[in-house]
Amino acid sequence: MLLKNKMYPNLVSRKGILLYMEKEKDSESQVKRLFERFNTQIADPAYIDVDFLVSLVDVVRPKHVNLYYQADIQFLLAYFEASPEELQSFQLYLKRILVAKDFDQLISDTGIISYADFFYELKKRITERYLPFQPPKSTLQYLLNQVFYKSSDAEWIAMIPQDQVDKLFCLCGFQTIYDDETGFGMIEILYGLELLVQRITGRAMETDVNKMVPEFQNFDSPFIAIMREFTELNDRLLQSNVKFIPSNDLSYKQILVLHRQCEAYIETAFDNSHRFGISIKVNQSLLRMRQQLERIREILYFLVIDHSDEKKQKTIKLAVTLLGYNSGKSNIRKLVGQSTQLLAYEITHHTAQTGEHYITSSEKEYWKMFRSACGGGLIVGVMCIFKLLLGKIHTSEFGHAFLYSLNYAIGFTLIYLFGATLATKQPAMTASALVNAIEQGASGAGNNRHRYWMFAELFGRLFRSQFIAFVGNVVMAFPMSLFLVWLIQQLSHVNIASAQWSHLVNDLNPVKTPLVFHASIAGVFLFLSGIIAGSISNRDKHNSVYYRIQEHPMLKKVFGQRQTNKIALFYEKKWAGIVSNVWFGIFMGTTAPVGLFLGLNLDIRHITFASGNLALGLFGNGMELPAKIWFWGILGIGLIGFFNFMVSFSLSLILAFRSRNLSSGELIKMGRAVWIYFKINPKLFFFPPRKS
Repeated sequence: MLLKNKMYPNLVSRKGILLYMEKEKDSESQVKRLFERFNTQIADPAYIDVDFLVSLVDVVRPKHVNLYYQADIQFLLAYFEASPEELQSFQLYLKRILVAKDFDQLISDTGIISYADFFYELKKRITERYLPFQPPKSTLQYLLNQVFYKSSDAEWIAMIPQDQVDKLFCLCGFQTIYDDETGFGMIEILYGLELLVQRITGRAMETDVNKMVPEFQNFDSPFIAIMREFTELNDRLLQSNVKFIPSNDLSYKQILVLHRQCEAYIETAFDNSHRFGISIKVNQSLLRMRQQLERIREILYFLVIDHSDEKKQKTIKLAVTLLGYNSGKSNIRKLVGQSTQLLAYEITHHTAQTGEHYITSSEKEYWKMFRSACGGGLIVGVMCIFKLLLGKIHTSEFGHAFLYSLNYAIGFTLIYLFGATLATKQPAMTASALVNAIEQGASGAGNNRHRYWMFAELFGRLFRSQFIAFVGNVVMAFPMSLFLVWLIQQLSHVNIASAQWSHLVNDLNPVKTPLVFHASIAGVFLFLSGIIAGSISNRDKHNSVYYRIQEHPMLKKVFGQRQTNKIALFYEKKWAGIVSNVWFGIFMGTTAPVGLFLGLNLDIRHITFASGNLALGLFGNGMELPAKIWFWGILGIGLIGFFNFMVSFSLSLILAFRSRNLSSGELIKMGRAVWIYFKINPKLFFFPPRKS
């Protein structure tokens, strides 16, 4: 039977109330024993160690995360009310350890990322997670580090009922920061705010940040304006006996207006990243400025008092806020999430633009994709022969890794430059294009059902484009490899595949080899190659490399302006893809030798190369293969293609979702729309619609 209890609002069952009363009784006895053990020390006017406070918070702190919602200090309040002598000793003890504790750095520094690069900040936070930074003992941060040393402390403290917090504030004899005759607390707040304003203003004037917002170059900087306005307010408050202002104060209102303009400046800089690119350093600088603006807005709140009854509540809220800053100062997940989202967006923005070229619409484009894939299959057939010949060279594993990587890199780059298609390169590009379509649909005027249906149609086009690309690669790589190995035999009278035919066909058997694992590794490399292409494109855009080539004085003198423009255009359109394909070749060529060096069964399986290897295995065994080998070979090629596609597409889809801050619920709705569309039009997933 469920009960509702006014004394225990967080618990509703009879069993829960009994367990909670037992826990409360145990906690009260622990507090009593604690005061008995430390009674002599806290009564000593010279005792300023934090050991007692650490032990007291350990008693109050919920033992498990799932009990945070039950955070309750009623037992502590009851003990203080029943023990006036211990309460008096505790009040004096708190005053001794809290007197003149600096906390301006908690406002200006704690929890805000540094201007250094992302990896420095990541290393710093990981180090501080396990070996926390310890500030001087004269600071409030030192006290918080010692007493509230768990990163989750801010969570359960925020769950304590407000009436209990108010009562504890009164029992401890605390004074509000607004009623302190020395004004120490408000001076610390003003100093912390001053540091924030000066730092953000200085950074906003840096060239690498200014170039991101040309829209503001002909206007007065809002950062300089807010610094001037805050300096005037700061001087006025420091000279006044009253260290707070009403909400209708003109300087305060003007600061709020300028603060919104500063926020617009930062958002414009982020929005312009697709025009100018963005580096990790600039990304970190803009993130830090955004965090500083958020901190300024949060702390300005504590300067405003309209009614005297706000003083106590804002003092308590300030304490909880500072505790939250300190508890989250080493949050690694938040750092990674904030720092990588925009960069991931820029990378996937490039792959989305590139991926649109891989999605066919009409019958004409469909067969054009087939011819392009056949061209890719021809080149892969040649690469299969070269790899077989390179494997016969007597050299070290490092030598083979170099030779294989060179073969792959040259082949993939030629496929790219000749405008041919390697089917498995598509998923890493097209996933971003699909998510880009969802994002654009979300910002459009259409309803959700319509945009999900549009996505399903786009996915159908992608699937049939991928299907025909697979077909083109496979059907051309097989005969090309077979023709070349036959031609070599005719010229040299040597069957170069005879010694390795068994190995070549067995590599396609999912029962005898970890084919799925090896195909998945190739899928990861396909994904990474797409990331590299987007990263190079973003970096060159941010550094204005295309424009710098176009206006290079020596190039213009040697080649002339027209030819120099062509060089710049070629670099802009092709360089990122070339670097991506070279790295993909290196990944593919070094995997097996690295696995051998590490003693691990690492290798790659690629659908187009699998088709060529099956042809080599067939010729190596005198153009005869048992039906069993044909079965496993064809099945293996299908599995390799499936996992090449699924791994690279899934990783790219996850990154695209992450970069656009879309929820996993979107993915479920997209999947449902695709399934419904497939049931209605299954043929459109494999063949284009006929002309009407």
